[in-house]
Amino acid sequence: MKVRKAVIPVAGLGTRMLPATKSIPKELVPVVSRPSIEWVVEAAMKSGITDVILVSSSGKSAIEDHFDRSPELERTLEEKGKHELLKAVRRPRELARFASVRQHAPLGLGHAVGCAREVVGGEPFAVILPDELVHGEVPALAQCVETAEATGASTIGIVEVPKEDVVRYGIVDASEHGERTRRIHDLVEKPAVADAPSNLAITGPYVLAPEVFDELDRIEPGAGGELQLTDALRGLAAKHGMYGRLIEGERLDVGRPLGFVQANVAIGLEDPEIGAELRAWLRERLGSE
Repeated sequence: MKVRKAVIPVAGLGTRMLPATKSIPKELVPVVSRPSIEWVVEAAMKSGITDVILVSSSGKSAIEDHFDRSPELERTLEEKGKHELLKAVRRPRELARFASVRQHAPLGLGHAVGCAREVVGGEPFAVILPDELVHGEVPALAQCVETAEATGASTIGIVEVPKEDVVRYGIVDASEHGERTRRIHDLVEKPAVADAPSNLAITGPYVLAPEVFDELDRIEPGAGGELQLTDALRGLAAKHGMYGRLIEGERLDVGRPLGFVQANVAIGLEDPEIGAELRAWLRERLGSE
């Protein structure tokens, strides 16, 4: 299952990060020196992705601009001899080929993925959630792609969560199929603790066969009138098979304040320019408490 395209839904309002995201798309809030969306796209590129489809909405054009040329800024940096900054400014658009489609109403993740149907075409593709950064040696998407290629079936990222937290996630009913691979039999969205088939939560990323679009056509709106991707995945798993990949690495949810701070610390500690100073500051700060 060769995967070249990735769909990234970026139409959300970023309410968990208000008021910081009142006028700035949450995806452009910086993690150390780069917007969080750039870290996500870079991980996709390292996983073999060549084409990125942004599912956007009104007021989010700044995200598309970030991955486009900025002639005046580039010219100014070149004239002033700021070559390292110029390289950093040009870098985002060189990560992949970019296309954008609009989600005209907030009708759920399933609806957002469906908006990309024409651009994706009839080939396997990835879905990446822009809030999820996985800090580790191997990108989460690369792990899912590895399993998808080995099994020839759709694969979704899963993690173990405390039993009491299953009410916050889509949960899979699965059996063991290797050290970090699980064969998925069913999926349920945010079950009660007593009804959960496991404590394996769907976190993404997703590597999906194009038949998922047919399943999206069949599902009905769920809670809040939204089309749930999980409901479409149930049909896909039943008809074509599906696997879960237990993701290795530290999950950082940059769409909420704590995860955002954690991401800046984790990535900042590895930054060659600020890492040493940040580590020293943290030691001094924590040592004084």
